[in-house]
Amino acid sequence: MWTLKAWQGRFTPHPLPPHERLRHYASWCDAVEANTTFYATPTRETVTSWARQTGPDFRFVVKLPRTVTHERRLVDAAEPLRAFLDAVEPLGPRAHALWVQLPASFGPGDVPVLAGFLRGLPAAHRLAVEVRHPAFFTDPRAAAQLEGVLAALDAEWVPFDTTAFFASPPTSDAEREAWTKKPRLPLRTRALTARPVVRYLGRDDTARTVDGWRRWVEVAAGWLREGRTPTVFIHTPDNADAPALARRFHDEVRVRVPQLAPLPDPIPAEPLTLF
Repeated sequence: MWTLKAWQGRFTPHPLPPHERLRHYASWCDAVEANTTFYATPTRETVTSWARQTGPDFRFVVKLPRTVTHERRLVDAAEPLRAFLDAVEPLGPRAHALWVQLPASFGPGDVPVLAGFLRGLPAAHRLAVEVRHPAFFTDPRAAAQLEGVLAALDAEWVPFDTTAFFASPPTSDAEREAWTKKPRLPLRTRALTARPVVRYLGRDDTARTVDGWRRWVEVAAGWLREGRTPTVFIHTPDNADAPALARRFHDEVRVRVPQLAPLPDPIPAEPLTLF
């Protein structure tokens, strides 16, 4: 995410070497979805560079490779899983959670497979699971079954809230593309662990994005008051303003929970001048 072209010259300087972009992103936000690991496992050298560009409190939510989750569906995946775990090891404490995003076809009948897979992961890693099969959201028995497995392993259920996005028809090319790709599922706001992870998708229009996240501001503030440490990712279809929106969301939560630490001061995207 930190290499998005739309951010260059706005949130990060341009030109900027690739090995410096994460450092600048980390001055805007203190967490990132490591989504590129879904498509290919990076080298240890690359991950070491990520660690070097971020402080020890920075949070990576690192997605498991699609080879493991989508192609092999968590079965006979020991080799690619081992390579992935070895590659992300340099993150150390920055690896906030391993993100197990499952395909929409992975349903209630597959929960025993998920349980066995999660039990086989190293205990040192926190786990966050995102499911997209409708039954987990509409069938109370399926939801309870999944919650029981996750809670027993102190693993979190990651909601991907697209309700604001699908509330009205798309109005831009980016929204039209997302309309065909993003899951349309009921809202879920229940946390299972002390470290909830939320993914929220708004609209290209800022006002509609902000209006749609109001419930999450209250939920996140409530979690903080309970002693939880939530991580919330703010998306829009084009993500062009995502860093600024994430900071705005954080500020709105701080109004309700003043003891929440502020985000860092961003590194200027342009050199400071005397005039």
